[in-house]
This record gives sequence, C-alpha cells and structure tokens, in this order.
Amino acid sequence: MKRQALAVLVASLAAVTLTGCSQKSNSTSGKAKQEITLMQTSDLLSLDTSEHADVPTWNTLENSMEGLYKANSNNQPAPAMATKVVKPTNGGLTYTFHLRKDAKWSNGDPVDAQDFVTSWQRSISPNSKSGYNYIFSGIKNADEIIAGKKPVSQLGVKALNDHTLQVQLAHPMPYFNKMMVMPAFFPENRTALKKFKTRYGTKSQYLYYNGPFKVTQWNGSSDSWVLKPNKYYYAKKQIHLTALKYLVVKDANTAHELFDQHKLDDATITGVTAKELQGDKALLHERKAGNYYLRVNLRNGRPLTNVKMRQALNLVLDRQALTKKILADGSLPATTFTAKDLAIDPTTKMDFAKETSTNTTLNIAKAKKLWQAGCQESHLTKTINLEILGDDQTITKNVAEFLQDSLQKNLPKVKVTIRNIPEKASSSESQAGKFDLGQTFWLADFSDPISFMGILTSNNPQNRGKYNDAKFNKMYQKATLASSSKEYWQIMRKMQKHLNQTMPVIPLYQMVESHLVNSKLVGVLRHPVGEDDYTRAYLK
Repeated sequence: MKRQALAVLVASLAAVTLTGCSQKSNSTSGKAKQEITLMQTSDLLSLDTSEHADVPTWNTLENSMEGLYKANSNNQPAPAMATKVVKPTNGGLTYTFHLRKDAKWSNGDPVDAQDFVTSWQRSISPNSKSGYNYIFSGIKNADEIIAGKKPVSQLGVKALNDHTLQVQLAHPMPYFNKMMVMPAFFPENRTALKKFKTRYGTKSQYLYYNGPFKVTQWNGSSDSWVLKPNKYYYAKKQIHLTALKYLVVKDANTAHELFDQHKLDDATITGVTAKELQGDKALLHERKAGNYYLRVNLRNGRPLTNVKMRQALNLVLDRQALTKKILADGSLPATTFTAKDLAIDPTTKMDFAKETSTNTTLNIAKAKKLWQAGCQESHLTKTINLEILGDDQTITKNVAEFLQDSLQKNLPKVKVTIRNIPEKASSSESQAGKFDLGQTFWLADFSDPISFMGILTSNNPQNRGKYNDAKFNKMYQKATLASSSKEYWQIMRKMQKHLNQTMPVIPLYQMVESHLVNSKLVGVLRHPVGEDDYTRAYLK
C-alpha cells in the first residue's frame, strides 16, 4: 500500500487541546489514563475506502472498522465479522462466510451481509477513485466489471441472508483468505451511504463504524482526530482505551520533541533524529514487508524509456550510504522490488525476495557505459533533464537530495530537479504522469509476492509509470491460473527476475521503522504486512 511541517503542526496543536498526557497518571483514580496519542506522517484525506486508499486512511480504519477477518499476532487471518476462517468449496471457487449476529454499527444498525455486497460493488466500480478496484480481480466477473463490460451487480458476491455472505471466484485463489483482512474489503453501512450521499467519508461524522472505535473530530482537513469507543462493539469488554488520538507530524525532530513532552506515545523517527537515538531505551525497530522505490515514467516521449538507462540508474545509487547516513533509522538496502520478510517460497524454503534479488552494488563504471549506450540508442545528445517528484515529508526531501546528487555526480549530461509537494498534490501529479522519477513505496497488502506483482500489470491503476510489458502481463495471468503451488512459485520467480532486467522501478530501501514507544504501552499488534492494530492496547 501506498504511504510534512513544523509551522502546520504548531498551528494544529494550538487549535486542538490535548486533554492531558497519556504518560501521566490520572489524578482522580491514581491509575494510568487510558488515552494514547499516535502520529501519521501525512494528511488524512478521506475515510471512504471505495474512493481513497493510502496509509493514514487505512491506519485509521484498521482501528475503527472490521472486515471478515483481522490479522492475529502471527499475522494470519482470524475471525472478525465472520464467525470462523472458512475453507473454500466447489474446487476452491466458493467461499461461504457466516457473520456474527451481535455485530453492530456505531449508529446501532446490525452489520449484515448486504453491507459487504454494497461496499464491494462500490469499490469495484470503474468510477471508483481509490485505485484499488484491481484487488477484486479473481472474483467472478470482476475483470469484466473493471473494464466496464458488465454492471457491478454481476460481481460474484451475494447475501444469501442477513448473516451469510457467499463469494464466487473465477478461478482458485490460495491467498484469498489472506486478502480478507484488508480495509479494501471492509463493509459499508447502507444507511450512512443513503443519508450522506456524496459527503460519505469526507468528515468523521459522515460515516458509521463497526469496529471497537469510531472516528471523531476530523473535519476533512484537520491534522488531528480522535477515536472514541463504539458502544455497540460486540467485544467492548476487550477494549481498554478510552481515546486513541492521532496527530499529523511530518518532521522527525518534531516527533521526538512531542514524545519527550509526553504528547506522543508512539513516535516514528527518521534521518538525523533516528541516528542520534539508536541507543535510546524507548526505541523499537519495526521491520515492514514494504519497499521504497523510484517509479519510472515510461510514457512515450519521456527520457527513461530506454532499459539501459534505467539499469544505469540502478547502479549509481549507494544504498548503503542512503540507509546508514541519510535514513539512519534501521532501514535496509532493497535488492529487489518485492520486499524481504514478505513470504517464504514453499518450494525452495527461501525468502522470496532473497532468492530473486538483483545486483544493486554500486558500479559507476558499468553505469556510465550503460547510460551512454542507452543515450545513443535513444538519440539523446543533449543534457538530459530529469525531475524527481515526491511528497513534502522531511525524509522524502532528504532522500530526493541524495538521489539528485548521486545522479548528477555519477552520470554524464544529467540535470536533476526535485519537486517535493504536499501528498494530495503529489498524488495528483503522479496520476497525471507529470514526473520522470517518482518517490513512492509499496507496503504489501497480504503476505504473497503477487501483492507486489499485480500493481505493475499494464491495466492496474497503481501502475502510474505505465509499465506495459506483454511478457510480464502474460506471466501474471498464468500465475493467477496456476494449477499447483510449484507452478505458481516458479512463475513468481520468473516475474521478479523479469522486473530485475527491465527495471520499471528502481528499488531503494526496505522499510524498517524506528519508533519511540511509551514503556507503559502494551498490547499493540505490530504487523510486517498491513497496518498495526492498537485496538487491544492499553497503558499498564
């Protein structure tokens, strides 16, 4: 899944009163006040999963909504709205989910099977703006609906009754249960959709929630919001927190200061701040199955359509220096598009990313030869101007400057400009193809390499670089129809190695987040795949 300034933060803190300090004790009871404050490094833009998908949205909804399953402490699917993890029937084509009868929305409505049907039909619509309708591919008729050839009513999902949801697949998907933890598959309350219409999800009050908390105090643009308990939640006795607060903090030094002032209970730090605090007793390293990379714009007329030039870019980047000196937060050099720690190839017993890694060792001499050959093949004789596009987080800017220096210093006749703008504008420019190299990342949605491969197929909305490789597309289709585990993983390996050769993306580093964590905060489920779960957390 696809993942900011001091003045803004100060203004928001002035406008919002943080009621007390979560690390201090409650003066009336003598016990720890069960309120925690977390941070997001970019703005919350929407709460409507059918219209928007990014890290702040999914992090917030992970703690206020529930789908059929939730990820447990082993990062495996566990029952949530469904009463159990089901086994498919009909040769792996049919999944029948029985829903909890005591599940309710925050307005008191019961959660029923039609809430899932409605949500999935909204999300798969060709008009959906989330960029995630592709995730439904594999469900019966999904591809035809996405292509506009069939109506959403033909999607292979139906409510057999209020508490029974049935899904029909176009072909067996061994990873289907793993996908059901994703926010993209959350239900949507039909009363809210009818009542709020186009306002649905644009403010916290224009949505109902079926999880342990409901979102409050978000007006659509505010950089703070608060999750409060949902009194109708079926397992409310398991919930200890009385408030889960979020602040948008785009600068690591500011995050550190707020943590020291007891205004954050979990602060994400990067760069110089992280480097200076690596020995701090409050520091926790969280390794994620996600990679940061450069998305290459391969539209006609762009300078990097030549594969040798892209291969050259890959060889002029000193990833050890990037991770040790610029990031300094425990992040690791990435050697392939697919992140390590995502999945073990069951046919080889090896980490998939390790067994398919490419050569990312710094080799300037070879890079120059490839660059010059590529320029000659593309008839590029003048200085090549490249623009790097990214968001306005401090760390994104620092990485952009590192990339700018590496390219201009190590490659002939290259001028690099960097454009770091707010996330909303950056995303819009990226979608419009107004970049040469885009700073971005992908955090696996579920623990299978196809979660990475899928976003580079030619018709995927996340494929903003417009990589269109017939061989890669064909391999992807073969993988979805693989008749055995051996065949499936063999195709996966070939796909990753093909990406290593064609280089539509330049891997930079694997996410290893550095968190400063309140020593009293316990019960957090930290997932390498997907979002962290604070719903059962508490202050001891």
